[in-house]
Amino acid sequence: MLDVHDLPGTHMCDEHTLRDAEVAENDAGRITRRQLGVAAAGATLAAVLPKVRAAESLAQVDVRVATPDGEADCYFAHPATGKHPAVIVWPDILGLRPAFRDMGDRLAASGYAVLTVNPYYRRAQSPVVGEGASFRDQATRETVMPLARSLTAETNVTDAKAFVAFLDAQDSVDTSRPIGTTGYCMGGPMTMRTAAAVPERIGAGASFHGGGLATGNADSPHLLVPKMRASFLFAIADNDDQRDPDAKGTLRTAFDDAGLDAEIEVYQGAMHGWCPPDSAVYNEEHAERAWERLLVLFGKAL
Repeated sequence: MLDVHDLPGTHMCDEHTLRDAEVAENDAGRITRRQLGVAAAGATLAAVLPKVRAAESLAQVDVRVATPDGEADCYFAHPATGKHPAVIVWPDILGLRPAFRDMGDRLAASGYAVLTVNPYYRRAQSPVVGEGASFRDQATRETVMPLARSLTAETNVTDAKAFVAFLDAQDSVDTSRPIGTTGYCMGGPMTMRTAAAVPERIGAGASFHGGGLATGNADSPHLLVPKMRASFLFAIADNDDQRDPDAKGTLRTAFDDAGLDAEIEVYQGAMHGWCPPDSAVYNEEHAERAWERLLVLFGKAL
């Protein structure tokens, strides 16, 4: 079985996580990949994803963002009228797909101009996996692992700068207000690199079950905190914390030393990958709490 221990700056989706997901998929209180497959036959994931309030009328478009390495295919959603603070969304290891489009729409309906990106654009257009795909499936792992390994801290930075430049050129973006960024799983470190790469524009970041945020490596994301100006939310999976209990303390020290606000919380009972609604370990209660905390952060910082 492929594992991810050699991915740059990450610790996620390993054999322990796969076993946890298998146990959780039998838990009647969670939406499983099988249940989502049935739901998808008659409705989109938007019907599964809870709403925080009535959605605004949205403009939704597929865009291509110029980067130093080509053009990134991304999904851009924002309220149909007015100017709004922008947000960059970095998906998890399965990439840009319907679940993340729906999550982008939900954030846009809360008053943001949201760019959900395909981090794998150099090698593949999105979606790179089919609807209902799970990292537990060997074929899925064999598809996404080479793509994930192709990413580096350097490509994250060049992409982040290109995405910020794209957003700042859009009529729907209020450039007088800071930009936010969110990341899931492998996207967690990307939010931190984004905040450090463009500190004058990134005002808030949020990592949901992010991997490799505080490591012993020379390129560990936590070492970038002194370069940031952003407030952060770290929503940590229970099983991730059990395997790396020191990470949250390392993050706390880094943000305190830099004089930056950071909400760092272990979501007890939530497993790695609990936020996207197409995840085998999706946990609605904890996902909604994380979502509410995100809106509080963005409401204060953007």
